Amino acid sequence: MEQLLALKNKMGLLQNAFLLFLVGCAVGYIAMSFAGASAGAFDPASIDTGDTAWMLASSALVMIMTPALGFFYGGMVSSKNVVSVIKQTVVILALVSVQWVVIGYTLAFGTDVSGLIGGLNYLGLRDVGFAPNVDYAATIPHLVFMIFQAMFAIITPALIIGAFVGRMRFSTLIVFTLLWVTLVYDPIAHWVWGVGGWIRTIGALDFAGGTVVHMSAGFSALAAAILVGKRLEQTNGESANNVPFVILGAVLLWFGWFGFNAGSALASSALAASAFVVTNTAAAAAALTWVALSWIEKKKPSAMAAAIGAVCGLVAITPASGYVGPIASISIGIIAGVITYVAVYIRSRKMKIDDTLDVWAAHGVGGLAGAVLTGFFAEKAINAAGNNGALFGNPEQLAIQLIAVLAVGLYAFVVTYILLKLISFVMPLRVTSADEHEGLDKSSHGEEGYRF
Repeated sequence: MEQLLALKNKMGLLQNAFLLFLVGCAVGYIAMSFAGASAGAFDPASIDTGDTAWMLASSALVMIMTPALGFFYGGMVSSKNVVSVIKQTVVILALVSVQWVVIGYTLAFGTDVSGLIGGLNYLGLRDVGFAPNVDYAATIPHLVFMIFQAMFAIITPALIIGAFVGRMRFSTLIVFTLLWVTLVYDPIAHWVWGVGGWIRTIGALDFAGGTVVHMSAGFSALAAAILVGKRLEQTNGESANNVPFVILGAVLLWFGWFGFNAGSALASSALAASAFVVTNTAAAAAALTWVALSWIEKKKPSAMAAAIGAVCGLVAITPASGYVGPIASISIGIIAGVITYVAVYIRSRKMKIDDTLDVWAAHGVGGLAGAVLTGFFAEKAINAAGNNGALFGNPEQLAIQLIAVLAVGLYAFVVTYILLKLISFVMPLRVTSADEHEGLDKSSHGEEGYRF
């Protein structure tokens, strides 16, 4: 009997492997209709090799942020869920990489449709080739701009998983990620960054993704935490199983963030240098702020606070990084550090929502704070393509920033809530109680993070 069951399992594996092989062959056949679609004629003189090299390096820096996030989150969760969290970030990296090539990029950066979404002219990266797209980056191949933006699309849904670690089914997560990046991230990216996008048209400033990445993830995480529900074994903050993992993840995120923000200059330029400096400065200011507040609250300066505070500072400077100076970045780091620390305090003590790793407080509130502060501190002297903020004679910019954060936060929350509600009618959102007690490392993946 055991031999028959083993044979049946082997046959099942071979049948499914063959089906996947056929899918690969079918995609290969379709590829013939895209022959040369992502190459095309171009003028070599139009390509700046220095800018191209910097943008490829920046893309790699942003890519490493997603597994770094896995270590950052993985260190904060219980030891029975560390593998699942890191694995989820890697799978999201793979999943969204394919989605972006097939349809995501065109929805975000294709020809505008009514200010709301990109058209399908770049479907399968057709006409995304060697020649620059002058609407976005005039000195690098269009393919380079595309892959840089892909890394932003990848990390954004990965941020959300911190809200429900240890309790969402893996199959549900895959379906949710694909639908979320298509229905939430791609439209918001078009609104804010796409030519013709309505938020870009009204003049909102978001240099590197305070609204597109962090607010969308943070407010979506809040909706997810509400619908997925609380942990069965809830504590006052998930006990970190590995503080060195948290610090390692935070430092790698800090490192990658230079590509995130300075790379958003889309050239190896003076503006990239400015964004690099203010990114580092704001992170440092926020880290020190969180250490000071943890010292005051708990009578001991927390290593975790330093790591989390740095990330909150990086979140807040993201929308402002191409528009503000070094002293302003210190102010942004301190103010955002205080706001995010208080947001975590309120969420954990006053709200009945189990956003396990405080994605809403760190990314939703942090991104909102940074976007609003951009409306105060922005200077055209730093970036002529931007605008002055309220402190430099343009209070209208603050009003525009408020419109942008309200629209993004509301859309992300509502659509994510509806999306998860609809998914719940088709498949369970949560693992079973027994699986949650055992931990997803063993119950869902059959692997353990630590063997002693």
